[in-house]
Amino acid sequence: MKDFLKYTLATIVGIFIASIILFFLSMGIIGAMISAGDKPVTVQSNSVLSFKIDKPIPDRTSNNPWENFNYFTFTISPRLGLNDILENIDKAKTDDNIKGIFIEPGLFSPGLATIEEIRNALIRFKESGKFIICYNESILLQSAYYLASVSDKVYLNPESLMKFFGLRSEIMFYKGALEKLGVEVQIIRHGKFKSAVEPFILKKMSKENREQILTYVGAIWDHLLTGISKERNISIEQLNEFADLLTINNSQAALDNNLIDGLKYRDEISDELKELSGIAEKKKVRFISMTKYSKTSKKRAYKSLPKNKIALIYASGTIGFGEGSESSIGATKLSKAIRKARLDTTIKAIVLR
Repeated sequence: MKDFLKYTLATIVGIFIASIILFFLSMGIIGAMISAGDKPVTVQSNSVLSFKIDKPIPDRTSNNPWENFNYFTFTISPRLGLNDILENIDKAKTDDNIKGIFIEPGLFSPGLATIEEIRNALIRFKESGKFIICYNESILLQSAYYLASVSDKVYLNPESLMKFFGLRSEIMFYKGALEKLGVEVQIIRHGKFKSAVEPFILKKMSKENREQILTYVGAIWDHLLTGISKERNISIEQLNEFADLLTINNSQAALDNNLIDGLKYRDEISDELKELSGIAEKKKVRFISMTKYSKTSKKRAYKSLPKNKIALIYASGTIGFGEGSESSIGATKLSKAIRKARLDTTIKAIVLR
């Protein structure tokens, strides 16, 4: 019995020690991988900046190196924020080693506000005379097409799809379900246009809420059509007709109606990129990803800041106590930032994002 307990205890202690060693070894490997990813990157001549939109785009890149680490695959999947993407596009405009941008919209599309800022940055990039090519192999979403429309050429795979059907807004109402459950909702509101509580007190949309939703959705749609019309030289009336009649339901329909420039396979796109970037036919296109390009030592040249400035304060996530984190708003930290801006005589306004 003594021997059994002795061997059992030795096994437990051995497993415990091995676990500790394995833990610190894993942390060392992960730390080395993260630090290796922070090394500066050199851009080769005749490179093409690759912009794949396949992940959510936060307002800013997280400073937490562990946030993008996949503990199952032991790989790092960095997720650039809008701030770094805009910086990269503006930086590439004056970078002689970058010949153009290759955009690949995926099935995930950021919000229209994010797309608008990226689109404006791409318009500024085009002032350099460099090319922008967009290519999609699956489904080109409507919001992604708005971004793609600024490209010199928009291509789809012959088997891909494109949807262009306008905007819509839906609201779910809970009043009927709450009545059946015997739940009474007490609401305090002022004004008929304060519609946030309507799902709890009505069974259908009020006239006032319908009016304001139609107004802002219509304004957004008109803005999208104006941008697409300008870049693709298609009248707004024609674009509205496409959406009303659901004309654009596949890649061939998009090509026939001048929404895209061609149907090509990836090898054909590669050949075109080689020609545009000055790469020999037998060599590969020199792509550099957005993530790698953000690590280049070359920085965008800023003019000196004016005396009067506007402070941009990021506030993303739920509000809580303390300092918060990258995905939450810490009351203490946010208060400090606002107070700092208030006491700075050169700050004339605050934009809370």
